[in-house]
Formats: sequence, structure tokens, C-alpha cells
Amino acid sequence: MAKLLDKQRYKCALGAMQSVQAIERTLPVLHSGPGCAQKLSESIGSSGYFSPNIFPCTSINEKDVVFGGTKKLHSTIDNALKVIDADLYIVLTGCIPEIVGDDSGEIVSEFADADKPVIYAQTAGFKGNNYKGHEQVVDAIIEQYLKKSDLKEEGLVNIWADVPYQDLFWLGNIRELENLIREIGLTPNTIFGYKRGIKNIDRIPKAQFNLLVSPWVGLSNMKKMERKLGIPYLHYPTLPIGATETSKFLREVGKFAGVDEEKIEKVIKEHEDYYYYLIERYADLFLENRVINKQFSVVADAQYTLGITKFLVNDLGLVPATQFITDDTPKNQREKVAEEFKKLNFGLEAEVAFETDSHKIHEEIKSHDYHGYPLVLGGYYEKEVTEGLSGNFLNISWPVQDKVVFDDFYVGYTGGIRLIEDIYTVAVQRFN
Repeated sequence: MAKLLDKQRYKCALGAMQSVQAIERTLPVLHSGPGCAQKLSESIGSSGYFSPNIFPCTSINEKDVVFGGTKKLHSTIDNALKVIDADLYIVLTGCIPEIVGDDSGEIVSEFADADKPVIYAQTAGFKGNNYKGHEQVVDAIIEQYLKKSDLKEEGLVNIWADVPYQDLFWLGNIRELENLIREIGLTPNTIFGYKRGIKNIDRIPKAQFNLLVSPWVGLSNMKKMERKLGIPYLHYPTLPIGATETSKFLREVGKFAGVDEEKIEKVIKEHEDYYYYLIERYADLFLENRVINKQFSVVADAQYTLGITKFLVNDLGLVPATQFITDDTPKNQREKVAEEFKKLNFGLEAEVAFETDSHKIHEEIKSHDYHGYPLVLGGYYEKEVTEGLSGNFLNISWPVQDKVVFDDFYVGYTGGIRLIEDIYTVAVQRFN
């Protein structure tokens, strides 16, 4: 019997066009039906040098289903190379061409001698969501563009983290991760965002190691780069938010990279001193509001649900209710992700639910006894149900509809302070 999925928190794999868009001067070329770019793009923050409104698209129709759309794909790529000034062109395939069997790879191979590189990724919607599509785009870069390098830059670290645009804080988060890595004497290399792009992609094979900051997204990419390019990787599953996790993160990265321990501890002490100075100034506010918000739930993808849960428990001493992961985490990764929710301070463990149906999530939130006003951090879908329980709500995950984010972030020591500001700004408003 067919089931309804209420308000899912992801898009189809073709939504990976936003991962392509986040690589500066890289152009998605869509082999799909008309309207996909418009439907999959965000309404906030998705303009720029290449807007979804101008992505080249084959706009295949009924005739192409019968006779194939490869000729149209060839002409679309050819004209994109002539008309649009980009550094890298990535063809993304939608559902229809893959259903009818168009050999997009064969067409792309005909542009091997083009002035600019052209590669492709199979991102049909039925193959997964945009988290998997993101991985497929990175895979395409690894398999079709990058080559193994015998030259290594000492201290160069490739950083992989948020899925661009799916996470509204992606740009600020990855910049702060860069800052943290730079402070301990390493050289960060990322491919997403301002002044990154093709030059940084070319540096990937020269890195000392890859650093993956994610519970599961990108792990298959790291393994592939290790096999093909000989780049070892460090998998840090928790997005480091606040002092406890960020200090742990720096120690683990420093140990893996062979950085002097004394240098690491000096950086940590400087940050922690200022972090706890700020916490102490508002200690009375936290103590008063712990009575109001004794328990909390996070409703987000695995990265935010895990990172924020550890932060609220370890740094603020709050107690977790059920935590909800909404990104359709692959079943073979769920046990490892769930284990991370048992690694909390004070002997606490958090129950985690892998759930993509918002109706079920909301019913569980409504039925749980939060022993006071609930604190819910999630997508905009949770606003109404939280307000119905007289709780405090903060929109931190997709869909984000009540804030505009340019380069704000929640990562690191500073990011933890910003998250505290956002949470307690909501909390104190109930008294005014």
C-alpha cells in the first residue's frame, strides 16, 4: 500500500546542482526536463555569477523520450562552452534521460579536447536525495578530472563538510573550519565558496590528508580518494560546535597531522578562556532558563542533529529528549551515527530517530513530556507544533524561512557563542 511522506527535508539527487553552483565559476549543465532548476533552487542566496535561472538545460520532452535526447545534450554543452564563461562544466542528468537510457557519458567524452573541462554526474531523482547527489558530484570530480600527484604540500589539508545551500550556514561554517585549521599551523584547502573553485580543485591531490567533518555524507568520497589518489583521510563525525567539541576536534586533527601538542593546547587555551568568560557573564540567564527548557529535541540532518545535541548537553548541561535525523541516512551508516549520541558528558545518552516523515516527528514531539516548555531546534516545519506546546523554537535546518544568512556560522568556539545567542534570544522574548 502506498504511503504518504509529509514534508520531507531533502530534494532529489539533481538538487546537487547547488553543490556545483557553490564551486566558483563552475556551471551545472542539466540534462533533464524543463523547470527542474527552478523547482530545486532556493529562493534565498542562490543568485550569483551563475543563477539557476540561466543554467543550460536540454529541456527534454516527449519526442526526446521516444528518440533519445543525446543530440540535444551535445548541442547544449557545445553552446554552453561558447556562450557562458566558466572554468568547469558539470553535466547533471535527471530522471527522464536515465530512464530512457541516454548515454550521457559518451556525449561528454566527445568534449575531452574542449578548452575547458567537461564532466558529468548521474543524479537522477530515483537514485537518491541531494545528499547522495552531492557525493555523486564529488565522485565525478575525483573520477573524471583529478589525477594522482607525487608532489605533496606539507600541512595541506582538504576540508569537506556541509552540503552547500542545503545548509544555510554552509559558507560561514566551512570558512570557520578553515580558520581553526589555520590556527594550528596547517593549510586548509576547500573547493566551495568565494575565491575557491578550479585552482583549489587542482590542489586536492597534493594534500597531506583529507579531513571529513560529517557523520556520513562524503565518507564514500574519502575512501575513493584514498584508493585512486593515495590521500589518507581523517573522519571526524561531529560538527564541532562550542568549546567541548571544538577543543576535542583540534586535538584529534593535530594528532593526526603530527602538529606539536604544546601548540595545539596554546590555541585551545586562548579560545576557551574567552569562551568561558562570555559564558560566565550570562550564567544567571542560563540557570534561570534551565528551569524553563529542561529538555530539547533537534530536528535536522545527521550533521546538525549530532553536533547541536552534543553542544547543548556538553556545554550547556541540557537534557536530550528524542533527537530526529531527517536526511534519510543510509541504513548501513545508522548504527555508527546512533553510537555517537551515546558519547555525551555526564553519563547521558540521547535516543535518536531516523525519520523522514514530519507528521510522525510532530506527533512524537507532542506526545513527549519535556518536563516544562520544550526547546526545539529544527526546520521551519517545527515552528507551529512548538508554539502549540508553548515551547521555544529556533530555525536551524532546512527549510529555513525566518532568517537571512550571508556568512554566519555555528562551527567552533565563536559559532557556539552565536548559537547560544540565538537560542536565548528566543528564550528571553517570552518574558517581554
